[in-house]
Amino acid sequence: MALRMGVRLLMGCSLARRSPSLFQATCVSCRREFTSHTPSLYLQASTDFNSFASRSHTCGELCSADIGREVTLCGWLQYQRQGLFVVLRDFHGLTQVILPQDEHNLDLKNLLSEATLESVVLVKGTVIARPHGQENPKMATGEIEVQASHAQILNPCKKLPFEIKDVVKKSESLRMQYRYLDLRSSQLQYNLRLRSSMAMRMREYLCNQHGFVDVETPTLFKRTPGGAKEFVVPTQEHGMFYSLPQSPQQFKQLLMVGGLDRYFQLARCYRDEGSRPDRQPEFTQVDIEMSFVDQAGIRSLIEGLLRYSWPKEKGSLPDPFPIMTYAEAMSSYGCDKPDTRFEMKITDVTSVFSAAQLGFVQEILNKPRGCVKAIHIPEGAKYLKRKDLDSMMKIIKDQYKQDVMPLVLKSDGSWRSLQKLISEELKKDLTDAMGAKAEDLILLAAGDHDRVCTALGKLRLDVACRLEECGVSLRSLTDYNFLWVVDFPLFLPKEDNTQELESTHHPFTAPNPEDMDLLYTEPEKVRSQHYDLVLNGWEVGGGSIRIHNADLQRWVLEHVLKEDANVLSHLLEALESGAPPHGGIALGLDRLTAIITGAPSIRDVIAFPKSFRGRDLMSNAPDFVSDEVLQLYHIKVRCPDSGN
Repeated sequence: MALRMGVRLLMGCSLARRSPSLFQATCVSCRREFTSHTPSLYLQASTDFNSFASRSHTCGELCSADIGREVTLCGWLQYQRQGLFVVLRDFHGLTQVILPQDEHNLDLKNLLSEATLESVVLVKGTVIARPHGQENPKMATGEIEVQASHAQILNPCKKLPFEIKDVVKKSESLRMQYRYLDLRSSQLQYNLRLRSSMAMRMREYLCNQHGFVDVETPTLFKRTPGGAKEFVVPTQEHGMFYSLPQSPQQFKQLLMVGGLDRYFQLARCYRDEGSRPDRQPEFTQVDIEMSFVDQAGIRSLIEGLLRYSWPKEKGSLPDPFPIMTYAEAMSSYGCDKPDTRFEMKITDVTSVFSAAQLGFVQEILNKPRGCVKAIHIPEGAKYLKRKDLDSMMKIIKDQYKQDVMPLVLKSDGSWRSLQKLISEELKKDLTDAMGAKAEDLILLAAGDHDRVCTALGKLRLDVACRLEECGVSLRSLTDYNFLWVVDFPLFLPKEDNTQELESTHHPFTAPNPEDMDLLYTEPEKVRSQHYDLVLNGWEVGGGSIRIHNADLQRWVLEHVLKEDANVLSHLLEALESGAPPHGGIALGLDRLTAIITGAPSIRDVIAFPKSFRGRDLMSNAPDFVSDEVLQLYHIKVRCPDSGN
């Protein structure tokens, strides 16, 4: 029986609310809709899940049209009920199997009723209708059951460290230690299958519809100047090391020099930076490069790619995606990846305070980039108590060295915390400028523009989290707000030495043509042809138009970034050999999938992820190697305590 999988998320039943991996499907045989565990987002009606296997059907596809059919099922024992029936589970769903009660089939009954849960079983039997009134509309196979005639324990299961049920709470470390068991959960099955479906559609869109060539690039390479820390790989040649690439950046540019024109791959990348909820030491990106293209062309390509591969049950995407400059993002949201699902934007109230006779404010405004900015939180005083505000203000003070004053508009029109400092006219002007009403909260900050915006941007997100904890709906998990951020600065001051510059994106990003003259005089003012794709406050993609002129690339490396250009001699020589104008982008497949599935971490959309500290808890990697192996690579481990 073939299944045509629909894309309407089932919201009506408690089972669906408990597990977002349940989707409405339609049986081709009887046209009945039911709930399925498998997100067959783009499968054809003729998709055969049972080809080359010993089963005749999956555990999620039998229905009333199959009554009377002899079937063979394979799966794991999910549930047993008093020797009457068992429930068999596979990747596709559940099927109830009725055990024979006669003496002749006692061995069969005992075999299945006494087997340990999660044992792997093969069952043969006949599909029968469930007794009237015992149908289960919440179950894909809820109209039928299988009367067992034969069973075989393919592999018994020992006692497991946790039950294979989504409702059972497990610590993340336990889940990662027994990842092969955690993968049996319907949620992880859904996440990985959705990821696979999207990757397949992306490949189809790029290669079949737009002529991209899927090229695998080397994993063993050499250090790239700037950027993230790289893993190093020793060799048996004394003192010589490979580096694992943080991206195939140089290779994809060289492919353009080689005339390939349009390149794509699902690239494995590596960064030695530890893990965060949105980071892994090894990760996958949808890597793209093309010749003779501009920023608008890249944006159109990616928007089309996402619309083509987007899960249909998640709704449609805008056409085109909105665009925001880096300057606007920092000024209005305090970060370069703004979450536009909710308001509470940063408002400039410098003009309101410019005429005020407040000594400390005037001192700030007399500085070159001095400003006064504020965030308006409607009804914020109802939810954010003084201790909450004090805690948040202290964090901002410690982290950003920025004072923020919380103000509450009382019902009589006066401002709590500001009553004695400013005139009635200034209070009214501030109220009008912010559109504030009674019980609203204003977070006010004065100081250097960049520091004020960054501090208020952090507060904006912290306040949103706190309001949501109090039951205020701000950021829906079913909203997907894409945004392009453009016109980034080409360089930024280094954190450890603000007198030196580093690339905002990477050293190969081309400057904005309008700012070329500034590159040689005031490089810190140059805008780049760098663009980021943001989704719900997360960066899910980044790219740029590249420098394709060798002299310009050498100038950037040597005179601005103070890097040794000889390290990139191969790239510079290639740029001198007829390099076409080119540009590209990389989409973070892990992060994109995590946002779409609502996963709290990208670890939940990767089959075998590393822990928060970058360890594989299942195999206990990284691990020690013997001295004999180390000698092959001319390495001696020094003990940190002994100094040897």
